[in-house]
Amino acid sequence: MDLEIYLHELDEQFRLHADPDIARGQAAYMRNQFVYHGIKTSRRRELQKPFLKKENLPEKGDLQQLIKQIWEKPEREYQYFAQELVWRYGDKLQPKDIGLLEYMIVNKSWWDTVDFIATSLAGACFRRFPEQREEYVNKWLESGNIWLQRTALLFQLKYKTGTDTSLLATTIKALGGSREFFINKAIGWALREYSKTNPQWVVEFVKNTELSNLSRREGLRFVCK
Repeated sequence: MDLEIYLHELDEQFRLHADPDIARGQAAYMRNQFVYHGIKTSRRRELQKPFLKKENLPEKGDLQQLIKQIWEKPEREYQYFAQELVWRYGDKLQPKDIGLLEYMIVNKSWWDTVDFIATSLAGACFRRFPEQREEYVNKWLESGNIWLQRTALLFQLKYKTGTDTSLLATTIKALGGSREFFINKAIGWALREYSKTNPQWVVEFVKNTELSNLSRREGLRFVCK
């Protein structure tokens, strides 16, 4: 499908179903950092279904250009759509596409997009290309960008027994002195999720590691009741 037609038809659908009252509530929930069309998630996913069908997906070679065009649109629904569009390319994603994920993480950043990118997109890429993990994790830790750092903490969230505990421990310790809420919350989330798989490792790690009260409390939530 021609990219201009693809984007024009998407714009038409989103504008046609915009609701200013819902938009105001959505913006307020996100501390008025973004504007919205005012389309609830369930409705948006119905509207975007035709655009995510395999036969309607743009060529993989156009993905980076297309995502950046969509990402620059002001209404927040476009960023939600863009990240779900990337997810539809699945095993067509290559190591070079991690750079596109970085772009999405550091532009218009907030937890509502970053957490999906971290757990569903970066997590999938690093599972397929484990040789890329250490390079990017080190880069993200040193970046000073809290959203890249949060991604480094969360990309293994769905790995369960496949979790690289050495990398997880190194990442947590590198960020353990942070006063940033979104970092300390992510440390706790990563530990809490892994405690479902290996509670003993989490208990021992928390016992022997200096962590914020928030990280400690969240990390032990499922194992110390």
